[in-house]
Amino acid sequence: MDLDANMINLILALVGFLAMFGYLGGIGINKPRGMSMKTWCAGYLGIAIVFDVLAVIGMVFGYTWLTYLLVGLAAGASTGLALHVAHHISEENEHEHEHNPIMGF
Repeated sequence: MDLDANMINLILALVGFLAMFGYLGGIGINKPRGMSMKTWCAGYLGIAIVFDVLAVIGMVFGYTWLTYLLVGLAAGASTGLALHVAHHISEENEHEHEHNPIMGF
């Protein structure tokens, strides 16, 4: 692979990351934005199913470009998940301090 192909693959991964992270940010990473909780959860489920289907298509047909795009999508999804979990950890820490104000005892 030459430098140009590597650059294209890097760009595909970046596009995947930005698309996924942007989508998750758009629907709300920690809580639904302008939709019901049920619709929000269905959106997350839909993303997972489409990702799995694309992964199978990429592997079966050997689409390298799709593999790099999926790497970016996975990175965007994992970053969104990390922010979601960090939000819950922060909430849990605040909740613990409400009940145990003196050094956690």
